[in-house]
Amino acid sequence: MDPELEAFIPLFPRADLTDPIPDRAKLAELAAAIPEPDVSGLEVEDRTVPGDPDVAVRIYRPHEARGAIVWLHGGGWVMGDLNTEHPWAARIAEGSGVMVISVAYRLAPENPFPAALDDAYTVLTWASEHAGELGIDPERIAVGGHSAGGCLAAGAALRARDEQGPPIRYQLLNQPALDDRQRTFSARTFTDTPWMNRDKITAAWGHYLGSAAPTPYAAPARADDLSGLPPAYIASAELCPNRDEDIAYALRLLEAGVPVELHHWPGTFHGSQAILSADISQRQNAELMAALRRALAE
Repeated sequence: MDPELEAFIPLFPRADLTDPIPDRAKLAELAAAIPEPDVSGLEVEDRTVPGDPDVAVRIYRPHEARGAIVWLHGGGWVMGDLNTEHPWAARIAEGSGVMVISVAYRLAPENPFPAALDDAYTVLTWASEHAGELGIDPERIAVGGHSAGGCLAAGAALRARDEQGPPIRYQLLNQPALDDRQRTFSARTFTDTPWMNRDKITAAWGHYLGSAAPTPYAAPARADDLSGLPPAYIASAELCPNRDEDIAYALRLLEAGVPVELHHWPGTFHGSQAILSADISQRQNAELMAALRRALAE
């Protein structure tokens, strides 16, 4: 493990995701301890996207932004909101020059699949239909997210392809959860990795799926056909249970003719890019933002 990252492990709050209620409070405390981002170069606006139900979003608008990303936060589908995601959404907007539309999707287990995906798709459709009002190019809209949010972004891309929905220029998938079956080496054997491990992944999938059948929109690795999807940037972490399914998904996209940039980060663990003082985290975040800038802003 990267030594700069390892030093922070004793500071992490314990959360096993069996009861999401206290874990949400712990995540909020952790997010509150992160330094506030500089938003002086951004216009930040809270809005409500009409839907069934309506969806709250927070829009981060860099000056002269031409593209936008519908951004889905992580948290195992059970934690996170616009406030916990605020530092990361702002940094993505500032670093990429792309408008970030951060989505407050409904959380499980109170709202299992397909609630969160429906919310993500509602916002994606709204962004495409209101591109002129938002001041962006409708051909420069991406979907992206971290962890569970990466799963929602990949699921939204599959749904948009199958339903001839809004055009998506790019997928930005950071350590996404993609396969509920947990059959890969990393998913089966990473039982004591920092922050995220096999048991927590199992609990998160259980909350998210509830009694629903795991379709490809819920678990994108189940999709038989990945052709016709948008180009993708996929980042994986060495000590993350999602590692092998992320790499496998990238390879399958390539085999289906989809352009993919895959970046595997040795010595890192799930979510460790949040430790901003570490050199490798700075490199991870810079690469993520550069990929988005290349896809939408340049």
